[in-house]
Amino acid sequence: MKCALAVTVLVGSVCVSPARAEEPFGLPLVGEEAETFLRTAEVIRKKGIGTGITHPDQYTLSDGTRTHRAVWKTIDEFKRGITNLEGGGVIVDFADSYKHEIASYELDKLVGTGLVPPTVERTLGGKKGSLQLWVEGALTEADRKQKKIAPPDPRAWNEQMYKVRLLHQLTDNTDYRNIRNVLSDPSFRVYAVDCSRGFTIYADLRGEKELVRFSRSVLEALKALDRPTLDAKLGRWLGGPQIEGVLKRRDKIVLLAARLVQERGEAAVLY
Repeated sequence: MKCALAVTVLVGSVCVSPARAEEPFGLPLVGEEAETFLRTAEVIRKKGIGTGITHPDQYTLSDGTRTHRAVWKTIDEFKRGITNLEGGGVIVDFADSYKHEIASYELDKLVGTGLVPPTVERTLGGKKGSLQLWVEGALTEADRKQKKIAPPDPRAWNEQMYKVRLLHQLTDNTDYRNIRNVLSDPSFRVYAVDCSRGFTIYADLRGEKELVRFSRSVLEALKALDRPTLDAKLGRWLGGPQIEGVLKRRDKIVLLAARLVQERGEAAVLY
């Protein structure tokens, strides 16, 4: 699984829920409660997910009271030089790391996009990796489109998708076009997952044309980001050049939003 999207809503599709209403769906825990559970709960079951080129596993965890599922990922690869990307194009010094999953969650919290499921670093079986809370009852964006399931509120749906696009450009997720990395639960809440191929050192925006509308609150949070904050929140998982890349791309996103407001008007660009 990896992260990208399409904002266009299918017209004339049948609007049905991806899972039965009585089944649990979405995130069973959020915030610090979720993080504590992921860090401390005992692993009682393991199985391979069977999808995704990073070969993640699904772990079932219990703290004696609650039992929830999570995604376990240990990949930590770095390839110096030029690497050809599956979707086209090349990248210098390619990296694919579980550390980027954790950094994506922490950055998601800082800017308020609210897309990445709770994710922590943990050592299991003597190996470090990322443990991310499982989104219950979710469909990938690819499956939603194939089944022609239309969101009941296109405006709310699109506004979530604009945030996904922004997060992918901010982190420079090289797999941002993979719509199997965007999930939605039966309430049509959107999630961005499998972001291990983010956080390059590039300053340029990989898909600038994807950024057409912006959340006011997210833009304000972006403007407030600074190096000390990112060092404190992301420095355990990202190097200095990666953090500098985030700030340079942030600057370009903020400037792009300002230019689009000037050209098209605030109401057409901000929400």
